Parts: sequence; structure tokens; C-alpha cells
Amino acid sequence: MAKSVGKKDVGLLKSVEERALHKKEEDYHKQRQIPYFHKDCVSNILLRLPLESLQHARFVCKPWYNIINNDLFIDTHLRSSESVLIFQKIVPNEIIHQFSSTVMPQEHPNTFSVEQSFLQSQPAPIIWQPVTNRRSRLSMQYMEFGEGKSKLGEYKLSCLGIIRATCNGLILLDNKLKRGGLVVMNPVTRKLTALPLGTLYPPERQSYGFAQSDTSKQYKVVHLFRDELGYVNCEILCLGTRNWREVNGPSFGLFGWLGYSPVSALGGLHWIPHIDRSDYIVSIGVDTENFQTTQLPKSCRTHDRIIEMGGSLCFVTHEGLSIDIWNLSGAVWTKQYSITRGSIIDLVPLLSLRISGDVIFRREEDGSFYAYDFKVEIMRKIEMDHKCFPRIGSYLPHVNSLVSWEAAQAISD
Repeated sequence: MAKSVGKKDVGLLKSVEERALHKKEEDYHKQRQIPYFHKDCVSNILLRLPLESLQHARFVCKPWYNIINNDLFIDTHLRSSESVLIFQKIVPNEIIHQFSSTVMPQEHPNTFSVEQSFLQSQPAPIIWQPVTNRRSRLSMQYMEFGEGKSKLGEYKLSCLGIIRATCNGLILLDNKLKRGGLVVMNPVTRKLTALPLGTLYPPERQSYGFAQSDTSKQYKVVHLFRDELGYVNCEILCLGTRNWREVNGPSFGLFGWLGYSPVSALGGLHWIPHIDRSDYIVSIGVDTENFQTTQLPKSCRTHDRIIEMGGSLCFVTHEGLSIDIWNLSGAVWTKQYSITRGSIIDLVPLLSLRISGDVIFRREEDGSFYAYDFKVEIMRKIEMDHKCFPRIGSYLPHVNSLVSWEAAQAISD
């Protein structure tokens, strides 16, 4: 009887070993059928994926996750991504509910709320927060341009604050849970951080700039504000240190108003300082943190603007029946292009696309968009996405990216 049981055990063990060997051979043949791709080849393929697909692709397997989260991949993706216009619209038909002592809106499924994210991260219940209403909540969207058409993109993200500035895929956002506070956020990755309070002034008496240092790679927030005596003061926050520092502001009388958003180019932030008839721009070096003025080639009128174009600072101005584009080199402006615009007089330049180079204009009369194609030298009206909604605030140049301010901090450290 014992011998019979022993034979059964040996037979069972042999059967298990044979099945394991057979499974190993099957797995080997399956692997032989799957083509091998070099890591650089996989990286090159992933770079061509739409950003939404790229977000999902990072969780396919560990090698893909490591590739997509690599700093070199993120930087390469940023450089190869086309510009968009980011804007905000009012969220319709909000449902308000109350929990604890805070009034917050009911979110739609799959919508990320900036404020609720902060509330959930608090270690203790918040005693007081501002009360929101049905008209105050905003969603973020972006507009892509290509082949004479526009396409509307959704971040599925809502907030109470207005976007103040953008840089490399990061946005500077009002923090409505703390009066005068700011939030730095990547709307694609939804990673965010609250900044410490700086000097508090009404929105119409201040301006924010957001830029990255060419040398340290640190991100800096530049805050201009007009005090009660009419002086424009300046404070700067480096995201690495997270402390506001007072620096010498521009000379008295240079700014007539602070309504135009600054343009980041040539290692500095640049403002048009008057609503109409500005003869110069005011700039601050991101590294030097010193202000200077540069004379414009002609007086800047209502529909004229400065834009970043191919890494350079350009002045786009209306002249007769044409639109002239001047390029700044050192302190000298050179006329680079002259665009025939016909009888349309109210085309306001918004941005130059990073990849195609087209300049996007918005017509103030009806809100329509136009693109100038330098290759064929034609100004075309853009076919609009029918899903576009009225926006609040401004259209700001942006690029969808995976960039994090923490990576830049690690490099500088």
C-alpha cells in the first residue's frame, strides 16, 4: 500500500514538472513572436501619441512608465508640442450643496476641482471658506489650430480662480480659498501647489508674470502692483524657495496701466505699459531682476501687441492696409514681415504657433480667429469648433505638457 502511494506521488510530481516545462516553452515561443523594440524607438513612438493617450500609456507597463516620467522625455515632448490657447468659461447649471462650514459646488463626474482637492488634503476641517455662487465656477479649456480649423480640448477641470499667467505648460491661478493667494498647476497632470501670500492689491492694480530662468532653470513669479502713491512696486517668488522678495520696481511714471499680460522671451518678461500710444516696452530680466525700457519702432496702438515668435520678441503693428512684424535683436528692431490684411482693421495678434509658425489673430468685432501662414503668405479665417463657448478673461498662449516645477528645482539643487 505504501509503495502504491509513493508511485502516485512520483507520478503527480512528474506531471507537474512536465506541465511547468510545457508552459515555459509556450511562453518562450510567444516572446519570440513579439517584436523587440529598442528603448529609443519606443520613446520616439510615445512622443507621437496624443497627450491624453500618453497619460494612459504610462500605466501600461513599468518600462513605459519610466520612459514617460523621464526628465529628458518630458523636455523633448515639450519642445515638440504645438501651442494652444487656454481660456475659461462659466460652468452652467451648477448645483450648490453645503458640507461642514463650507459651501462648494456639486461636480460633474470625472471633473477635477482645484478647491475640493485642497479641502480634501487639509489635515483638519476648514472652519471658514468663501461662499461660491452659481455664476462663479469656471472650467478650463484650450483651443488647437491646424489646417485652417480650430479644435476645442477639455481638461475636465474646474476652479473658482482666474488664470493669471502661463509658462511651459504650467499655469498661475488665483487661489479663491485664500484671499490674494495663488496656485501653480499643470492642468494636464493636475499636479498643483499653493503659494504663500504676497502683497495684496486689487486685480486692476497688479500684474503677474511667470517665467523660467535660462541659467538656474527655476520658475519665478513676478508680481507688479501699484501702491497708493502711484508707484509700481515689484516682488518676486522663486518656486524653489517659496519666499517673496522685494526688488527695485520700474521708474515712476513708466506704467500707465497694468492690464496687458507680459510676454516671456529673450530671458525676460515684457509689458506694454499703456492702453494706447505706447512708445516703449518695459522689461525685467528673469535672471538679473532689473527693469529697463526699450523704444518701439513706432507707437503701439490699441490693436498692436508684442508676442513671442520662434524664441524672439516681436512687435506686431498695423500700418495702412498691412500688418508689420518687427523683430528685436539687442536693442534694435528690424522689420521682418509685412502681411496684407485687406480692410480688416481690428485683428489683434494672440500668439505664434511653436511648430507651424503661423500667427493667430482674433478679430475684436465678432470674436472670429484668423491665421497667417508664412509659407504660402495667406491670411485665412479659421473654421471654428461649434462647441466653443463664451470665455471669461483672456486667451493666453499655452502648451500642453507633462512639465513639473519640482523637476526644475531638483536640477538647480
